[in-house]
Parts: sequence; structure tokens; C-alpha cells
Amino acid sequence: MGVPGGLLLLLILQIFTGSMDCINNNGLARCADPCDHYTVLNDDWRSVNNTMNNIIHCDRNINWQGWYRLFLGQTSAHIPERCVEENRCGTHAPLFITQSHPTQSGEIVARTVCNAWSNSCCLFRSHTIHVKLCYGNYYVYKLVAPSACSLAYCAGIVPF
Repeated sequence: MGVPGGLLLLLILQIFTGSMDCINNNGLARCADPCDHYTVLNDDWRSVNNTMNNIIHCDRNINWQGWYRLFLGQTSAHIPERCVEENRCGTHAPLFITQSHPTQSGEIVARTVCNAWSNSCCLFRSHTIHVKLCYGNYYVYKLVAPSACSLAYCAGIVPF
């Protein structure tokens, strides 16, 4: 069964413009701007400055759906672009992205996520997430479950 021409064109346009997130729902494309439709992640334990690990968090068992915006308190945050020391961010092996964030508003990019553990900056299998720079100068992330526990996404505020 083929894809209707109009739907295919719409999906191709969305992929190349890189500004919307589209899903196919019974043959109809449903598109939304993730800058307007996201879930807030506001967990102080995700901070790159958090060295308290009395509770070890794991993002593997979370059912990640849609897009997320990170906050630390009232301040918009982002996933670090460099290796974060192990035993930070409320977990054993903190997650960070290995490339820079997008620099053009509206742009969606794929980024590799790695983890810090056992003196390595990518010991466990890496994975890919999507990142969008929104008008208003904040980022949203399409997060996925990491490959193992105890891995969790870090959050930082520039500069950190």
C-alpha cells in the first residue's frame, strides 16, 4: 500500500524544513511545532553541579514520548555538550551530547548522546536524540531511553 502523494509531499517538506515534528495517524499527517508542544523536565537532581548520589536515577525505564524542555528551578537549561564527570546529575553515568546544539532558530538536528563512566566518555552504547532551537533562545529535546541503568540526562545552565 503506497503513501498518498499529498501526505508524502507534506512529510518530505517537514523533513527538509526541519521545523515541525510529524506523525502519521491513519494516513493523515499530524504536525506540531515541538517549541509549542513539549513536556517540562524540572528535576534539580539532573544538574551538572549535583554530586549527591544518595538516590541513583535511571532514565532507561522512562517511557519517553514527544519533546522535552529542561529547567533547573525557574531557569531554562540544556544538555551539556561535553563529557560530565561520573557520579553527577543524580546518577552514576551522566548523559551528554557529543556535538553542539543547533544555532539557527527552528532547526532540528540529530545528536549523539554519550555517557561518562569508568574514566571513559562513551563507555556504554551511545544513542541519538533530536534537538531543536526555539525562537526565544531555548532548546527542546526528543529524548529516548538510554541503553542501560544507571544513566540519566544531565542539565546545565550556560556557563557551567
